[in-house]
Amino acid sequence: MSIPRPLTSEIGALKLSEIFYSLQGEGIDVGKPAVFIRTALCNLSCIWCDTKYTWDWNHYDYDKEVSEMTVPEIQEQISRFDTKHCIITGGEPLIQQMKLVSLLSSLKSNDYFVEVETNGTILPSDMVERFVDRWNVSPKLQNSSISKLNREVKACLEYFANNSKAYIKFVICTRSDLSEVMTLIEKYMLKRERIILMPEGNSAVEVLEKSKWLAEICLKKGYRLSIRLHTLVWSGLRAK
Repeated sequence: MSIPRPLTSEIGALKLSEIFYSLQGEGIDVGKPAVFIRTALCNLSCIWCDTKYTWDWNHYDYDKEVSEMTVPEIQEQISRFDTKHCIITGGEPLIQQMKLVSLLSSLKSNDYFVEVETNGTILPSDMVERFVDRWNVSPKLQNSSISKLNREVKACLEYFANNSKAYIKFVICTRSDLSEVMTLIEKYMLKRERIILMPEGNSAVEVLEKSKWLAEICLKKGYRLSIRLHTLVWSGLRAK
């Protein structure tokens, strides 16, 4: 179990893991240059998580991994990058959504297109919703080793199912995961054109092998296939 840490930041500051410029590696904008703002802290602890340094304090040093930055500090840093596409990821950004409002407002006033990546277990406020251009929602399956009670929050999944800005991405480990995906699609009436299947994997070989049979599923069902570009190109190395 991870060492408990506060899930709120000091007034006027956000708890961040890192800010970096890279290509979007997942979802409908794969390959697009963007600036990433990675928030620290998460309310889940998925067994295959590739950003455990944002929440796993049994294996990472909180004081080294987490910094607090004000909105002006964040804005100054991201302005160095030649892009107006911003992806707020985590961890789980919506843990800090009260503080996130000021950042989102600042981003939109500076003409950024804003994506927010979330695990779909925290309902966004109306203030957050108004500033988000796209939601990348990744509901967790049983393969995450998260209990169903914690990973499937009915109100949240219903909200994103009816949000025209939301794309729903499922991380697939094995073929057996597909029955669970189908159950969720039917239960929450998820629109197939907004469903994304993405292979889990930490190596290019693993990702490509799973992508072969996932491609057939996507063709048959009308879903989108998302490769893990960062894994294929950089072997999952952490951004510098």
